[in-house]
Amino acid sequence: MRLNDEVELRGRVVVLVPYKVTHVPRYHQWMQSEELQKLTASEPLTLEQEYQMQRSWREDADTGPLRNTAFCILTECTFIVLDKLRWVSGSYTEEDCMVGDVNLFLTDPEDSTMAEIEIMIAEPSYRGMGFGKETTMMMMYYGMTKLGIKTFQAKINLENTISIAMFQNFHFKEVSVSDVFQEATLWLTIDSCKRKWLIKQMKHVEEKRYSQRLEEAIGNIHQSTD
Repeated sequence: MRLNDEVELRGRVVVLVPYKVTHVPRYHQWMQSEELQKLTASEPLTLEQEYQMQRSWREDADTGPLRNTAFCILTECTFIVLDKLRWVSGSYTEEDCMVGDVNLFLTDPEDSTMAEIEIMIAEPSYRGMGFGKETTMMMMYYGMTKLGIKTFQAKINLENTISIAMFQNFHFKEVSVSDVFQEATLWLTIDSCKRKWLIKQMKHVEEKRYSQRLEEAIGNIHQSTD
């Protein structure tokens, strides 16, 4: 999705950045895990296929089909999740700060206000530390305020009880369980009370231009050489 191609969201423990080609090798490494494949209902791809998927996301003009899957994804909004503490230190590359990703899938051609949300904290050492919670809330906040999303849907593997509990804590309601796909479907409709609550919870989030940090770094280098 080009809409968020220059969007960087800074929270307390995570930074969300657009999915760039430099992120692909680390992402591909994650998705070789059978555990993550099962939890995300994903098929393993080759590295070249991962690059193709990244390009398809980047070239998506926010209208029309993104790719052919079991269902039609009209638009996909993806952010890579970074460990903010490592990221702000300046001692690590952005790829070294990657801990997961988060997505919004707009799949209903008749309702652009509904989206499926998907969160993955791929690095095991970062699970249970609040990274998934803040990432999910930041993505919901972005979807609500920037994309006009009013209804969120989450499809979660039944074995992922921690993720199911997290969404239920966000007031998502379980609407169905599929024994065939071994997943629960949860929904949340944003009414005025939930909107106010989410805005209040996310008042600390800063939105920056993604390329700004690189430009600032280049400017500092120029200053030091003057």
